[in-house]
Amino acid sequence: MKATDLLKKQHKSVKALFKKVDKTEDGRHRRQLMDQIANELKIHTKIEEEIFYPAVREIGTEKAEEMIDEAFEEHHVVDLVLAELPTVDPEDERFAAKMTVLSELVEHHADEEEEEMFPMCEKKLGRARLEEVGQQMQRMVEASQRRAA
Repeated sequence: MKATDLLKKQHKSVKALFKKVDKTEDGRHRRQLMDQIANELKIHTKIEEEIFYPAVREIGTEKAEEMIDEAFEEHHVVDLVLAELPTVDPEDERFAAKMTVLSELVEHHADEEEEEMFPMCEKKLGRARLEEVGQQMQRMVEASQRRAA
């Protein structure tokens, strides 16, 4: 699977989890969903930062560098919100507010990648390189899931 397809699949999965949180009233279930979102985002961030973004750097343009720099900053802000969530009661209004902010951050990040970065990668890196990067990313995902189990 191409790296861009794997990342799109992960984006879709996390967005679906956010929708479940919005529809859930039960605090314990909200906490479980938040934990699942956090785990998925940690794996996603790891494969992007350690494998995908270095491949994007191969493009060698200023635009690619700017996109990567912005993506790292977005990851940092997501990490800050994720670090605060476990300290807030899922029944508290602040939990819902933080989840909304987190959802919006992730949505923005995913949309920018899918609309700007991925098309550039498809054009500049090509299918074969994206397949190779995708395989590396999939191996890291599987290893991370085994460690978490």
